[in-house]
Amino acid sequence: MIDLRRFAAPLRYGAAGFVVTLAALGGIQLSAQAIGNHNSKAPVNYAADRIELQDRQDRVVLSGNVDITQDNLRLRAARTTVDYTNADSLKIQRITATGGVLVTRANETARGNVAIYDFNRRIITMAGDVALRRGSDDLNGQRLVIDLDSGVSSVDGRGGGSAGKGGRVSGTFSVPQ
Repeated sequence: MIDLRRFAAPLRYGAAGFVVTLAALGGIQLSAQAIGNHNSKAPVNYAADRIELQDRQDRVVLSGNVDITQDNLRLRAARTTVDYTNADSLKIQRITATGGVLVTRANETARGNVAIYDFNRRIITMAGDVALRRGSDDLNGQRLVIDLDSGVSSVDGRGGGSAGKGGRVSGTFSVPQ
């Protein structure tokens, strides 16, 4: 959890968190070992060119070269909106990243137009020309959904676009030589 009150005076410079881990095979669901190893309660670190606190809307907007890390995951995007509750303390509810979203973890990367991390449901969704890379394997589709509780991920081609080639999932898997 990030205590945004620490930043009340200089709140024009950076904030928030996001978690994504990748593991999926073309259009089918599978157990994602790496997801189960992520500590979603780890502190969230951030940097951005600008931060704006929208206190009445319980929202923080980071823009310009947004760089967010949590545990061993990293998210980069042009813009990120962090929705939070402000009861006894500030708690992140949802993070939405837009604009050339890139998520990395070890030798895994995911690119997409939008990424949403729902902290309450522990679900991460990436959408819009999603491209996954794990080592030399790649997978392309329109939507990636990661359930952090079950460790199950799925990719589908819904929504058309160039990555989903006619609404289908496509990719290349390497084989032992």
